[in-house]
Amino acid sequence: MGAANFYHVTQSPLESVVENLLGRALGQGWRVEVRGREVGRMDWFDQKLWLGRDDGFLPHGIAGGPHDALQPVLLTTAPAEGRFDALMAIDGAEVAPAEIEARERVWILFDGNDPMALDVARGQWRALTGAGVAAQYWSEESGRWQMKVESGG
Repeated sequence: MGAANFYHVTQSPLESVVENLLGRALGQGWRVEVRGREVGRMDWFDQKLWLGRDDGFLPHGIAGGPHDALQPVLLTTAPAEGRFDALMAIDGAEVAPAEIEARERVWILFDGNDPMALDVARGQWRALTGAGVAAQYWSEESGRWQMKVESGG
């Protein structure tokens, strides 16, 4: 059974955390679904990833193309078809307990400087741990990522 890794982003821009985690996941050979709530926001992430990192391109595509199932990273607003090893949820995108069980890694990233994002993340934590999902809460408030809380699921 997988675990939900909640990332409370406070020090870094969210897109930097996304890029860093995607780089690591691709280094593991994983395919990643990045799920948001708004098409415009996913288009923005598409542009950031195209222009992004100095140390290398992150191959990706936006959902709705003919090769979605082949993309190493797929940006989407709905659960993607095909086999993805990891799921990254941003901006309060929903994640079902069964999706966590089926993946190597699940990240739920939220902006710790946005009170509404905090409320959504807290609700997701309660819903997922209440459904028996193991979860970890990570914070970067000290300047580096530290696990603060773990729920056994």
